[in-house]
Amino acid sequence: MSEGFERRRVDAVAIVAGGLVFAICVVFARNGRVGGVERAVFEAINGVTAPLEQVGNAVQYLGTLAIGPLVVVVALVLRRWRLAAAAALITVLKLLLERGVWKLVYRERPAITEPTAVVRGSTATTGASFVSGHVILSTGLAWAITPYLRGWWRVAPWVVVGLIAFARIYLGAHNPLDVVGGLALGFVAGGAANLVVGVPVRVVRAPEP
Repeated sequence: MSEGFERRRVDAVAIVAGGLVFAICVVFARNGRVGGVERAVFEAINGVTAPLEQVGNAVQYLGTLAIGPLVVVVALVLRRWRLAAAAALITVLKLLLERGVWKLVYRERPAITEPTAVVRGSTATTGASFVSGHVILSTGLAWAITPYLRGWWRVAPWVVVGLIAFARIYLGAHNPLDVVGGLALGFVAGGAANLVVGVPVRVVRAPEP
């Protein structure tokens, strides 16, 4: 058994599905206001009384821009050249998509849009909130990394994505649609990167006669 590489249909599906979900988020967020359902979800998460501030602050660092280059370095050390290329491409796409969205939709942080928002730690209180760059990057990297993992390890990157998404709302950095929109664009970035560089596939070779 050896390892080859392929370009999967599921990556194209991820791009299309992510784009559609993002478009729906734009419809609801483009006026800069927060709807009743979204506000209720925000208050339920942001209003959690458990002392999770230190954990949330630590978790959110896993979605910062530095994680992209870190994944590139680790992949290079492990001689996973395609993964390194995918991680680098996702990091660039995160920056491009994020800035493109800011020109399309501008919505302020929960400290301004949410009357009962609890802002924890050093979380920003002003500036663009839609979409979450942390979630774009972590989702894109999770999508690219998962094919290289086996068994239950495939779940690990998505646990990290979920924790980051929760932390960004809990800390008062984003509203729920900011996170969902970031998740959608993360699938777009990850799917695009995988289509460009390919993903590993195990090839079973027939025994020689």
